Amino acid sequence: MAISQAICTAFKKQLLDGDADFDTGGDKFKLALYLSTANLSASATAYTATGESTDTGSGDYAAGGKALTGQQTSVATLTAIVDFADLSFTGVTLTARGALIYNTSSAVTNAAVAVLDFGGDKTATAGTFTIQFPAFTTSAAILRIA
Repeated sequence: MAISQAICTAFKKQLLDGDADFDTGGDKFKLALYLSTANLSASATAYTATGESTDTGSGDYAAGGKALTGQQTSVATLTAIVDFADLSFTGVTLTARGALIYNTSSAVTNAAVAVLDFGGDKTATAGTFTIQFPAFTTSAAILRIA
């Protein structure tokens, strides 16, 4: 099994079909965390609980992850970009190798958007696990379409 960072192929079609609205006040997106045993890649089509991380502490990570907030879009230098506010899971004891961003509002139920590969296991023990999104620029934003 493996986690491979990618924009999901099914999401590209959803964009063409008009099934994704990233504008502020548009669709709602979530981020779920996954173990290294998960099988996530560009071929992911929807959120799955298979291989998802679990919080063995008393923190705020639950199956399905957590809602992303602060989404914004922009276009510069012929590249469309999307950003979200950093996301923290507090009081958690968990391990994650990657994550899935998915759309809970689209015509496709819990449609996969992007797979994030952390490059190795990341852990938190009775602490805070934070996803820090890259700068909102055409060369770094978490989602870029050129």
